[in-house]
Amino acid sequence: MNTVKTYVLLAALTSLLLVTGQALGGNGGLLLALTFAVLMNVGSYWFSDTIVLRMHGAKQLTKADSPEIFAMVERLAQKANIPMPKLYIILDDSPNAFATGRSPAKGAVAITQGLLKVLSKDELEGVIAHELAHIAHRDTLIMTVSATIAGTLSSLGNMAMWGALFGGRSNDDEEGGHPAAMLVSAIVAPFAAMLIQMAISRSREFLADEAAAQYSGKPWALAGALRKIEMGSRQIPMESGSPATAHMYISNPFSGGMASLFRTHPPTAERIARLEQMR
Repeated sequence: MNTVKTYVLLAALTSLLLVTGQALGGNGGLLLALTFAVLMNVGSYWFSDTIVLRMHGAKQLTKADSPEIFAMVERLAQKANIPMPKLYIILDDSPNAFATGRSPAKGAVAITQGLLKVLSKDELEGVIAHELAHIAHRDTLIMTVSATIAGTLSSLGNMAMWGALFGGRSNDDEEGGHPAAMLVSAIVAPFAAMLIQMAISRSREFLADEAAAQYSGKPWALAGALRKIEMGSRQIPMESGSPATAHMYISNPFSGGMASLFRTHPPTAERIARLEQMR
């Protein structure tokens, strides 16, 4: 059901982009929205992993740096039926981890030094299994696409706002670009896109938790890790990165008591309850 939900939400997000483009400028606006989305998706597909790793100042780990962790990842990658991903360490004391890469062959897992300080070996295995599940399910690509479309809608909304302020109107044969419609699109479309993007992110987290429990055979360990990560993130806020990358982490390090619709992740208590039922 989570898989079906993801693709329904992606379709809704894409439809919202096209409808907004047409509402803003008729057929011309529709073409602009399509072109903008394609260009941003291509750029994100090829460069998002490099950008996010540099944003966090991540340093690549070698087998000589941490042979025990490498052996753990190699074993879990075999169970996930994916190539061995590259491993990175982020010099941040907030405990967290994320996966990136446009495909399983280009996958990468980044963990913070804070994560290594607070988790047991079994808990670390659960977290890494979760990140490998994201790579195996191509969630890194799905979330890049959804974030890019949402970002495109936000950009179109800004353009619409300026167009409405200056009284712009399209000359397209299909009516579009009316100032009132542009104002509505500028406000409603980006907000709706944000809600859909977050819903997609939440559905993928549940799937990754389930797969991680299968790969590691220790759902209780991932449940324990999630407890420690949430507590640690509150005590030691993330210094690197940006809230725009919150959906990438195993637990949102930038959360601040948002309502459920505005969460990039399901409530930790709900995730833990599901994992504990797998014992």
